[in-house]
Amino acid sequence: MHVGAWVRTVLDAVPHRVVSVEQVSLELTVGPVAHGGWCVARHEGRVVFVRHALPGERVIADVTEETTRFLRADAVEILEASPDRVVPPCPYAGPGRCGGCDWQHATQEAQRRLKAQVVAEQLHRLAGIEREVVVEEVPGAKDGLGWRTRVQFAALPTGRLGFRKHRSHDIEVVDACLIAHPEVEAVAAEEYDWPGAAGIEVIASSGGDRAVVVSPRPRRSVTVPELDAPASILLDQGKGRTVPRRGSGVLHEQVGDRVFRVAGSGFWQVHPGAAETLLDAVMAYGAPEPGEWALDLYCGVGLFAAGLAEAVGPEGAVFGLESEAAAVRDARANLRDLPQARIERGRVEEALDRFQIERADLVVVDPPRSGLGRDVVQRIASLDASRIVYVSCDPATLARDLAWLGERGYRLADLRAFDAFPMTHHVECVALLVKE
Repeated sequence: MHVGAWVRTVLDAVPHRVVSVEQVSLELTVGPVAHGGWCVARHEGRVVFVRHALPGERVIADVTEETTRFLRADAVEILEASPDRVVPPCPYAGPGRCGGCDWQHATQEAQRRLKAQVVAEQLHRLAGIEREVVVEEVPGAKDGLGWRTRVQFAALPTGRLGFRKHRSHDIEVVDACLIAHPEVEAVAAEEYDWPGAAGIEVIASSGGDRAVVVSPRPRRSVTVPELDAPASILLDQGKGRTVPRRGSGVLHEQVGDRVFRVAGSGFWQVHPGAAETLLDAVMAYGAPEPGEWALDLYCGVGLFAAGLAEAVGPEGAVFGLESEAAAVRDARANLRDLPQARIERGRVEEALDRFQIERADLVVVDPPRSGLGRDVVQRIASLDASRIVYVSCDPATLARDLAWLGERGYRLADLRAFDAFPMTHHVECVALLVKE
């Protein structure tokens, strides 16, 4: 067991008091990777979570936070480097700088290996599952750069754009983001001031659309500069609602032969290759057959529901559930040529009962980072589906839910992990569970 990963998960679940501390530097020998972009070290018996380090290195680290239980620190000097260490390609990466990336100082192969270790550790510790994990590369991110099709910037009071520093409200002003997709950078939003804005999101879709979602400061209007590339301008009204100010505010994403509309800043995978990669994995694991009854829970704009509906055919049926009203409207439009698919709005916690869903042949779930939770696990297990396909962006909540599903008769039959967020600690997993 990786002790650091165990300690971090336990301590994050327990309230602890932050203690103010003067700047302290420690010489540390770095141990294993922990969930969240950290590595684990020890100093005088205390756990130290270290960023900007790699396992096996000897470093000088500045303490950035002290609690009653552990320390957090940034490696500021590398005394003995790992062979996996590289010079970060981004000039804004490093201690005290932009908090958007976690692993720019590691090779791509090492990043995927570290993520695989985290997934395997979470499965072992939280679910008692021993499994070797391989994190697969997702096409469309050469050297781990130029992949992010949705980029959120924070704005200074002057309107200058940048990114939050790690665990801070401070903003690192940037003139470009290396992990942003070229079509996002074509807008050149960072080159301009955005007076009155709290932040903006720049989106570039695979269908060739661009949009800028503007979040104003309270009681302020935003001055939108003339941009370097055409883009719709949308006003963020909070709680996922946007209003077009210029252009339609609707983006189009293409996966195979099917085009999906996504309104405003609605959810879509940010890696250009992720949607197709995940759809292929879900379909391969779920193996839907003509005439089957499938559920797509947390269905978004209908990516998985479309694939399922095509596979079960007109003699089968797909029922999708989504809590966001805009996503439900998009999903219904995206699946209008598939009458065997029905999309309804509701939270899974109550909607399965409200719509009297008592059984299913196949269940696909793609919950938020917080996972399913015990009540939803119990309700899904009651459907007695022969297989469940679980798509997850957080290995800790995935492992927790797999343990609960295991208590209700479902066994992890297979799992794939994908590097859908290069340079960061995030990883996407697809798990197949079968009824024992």
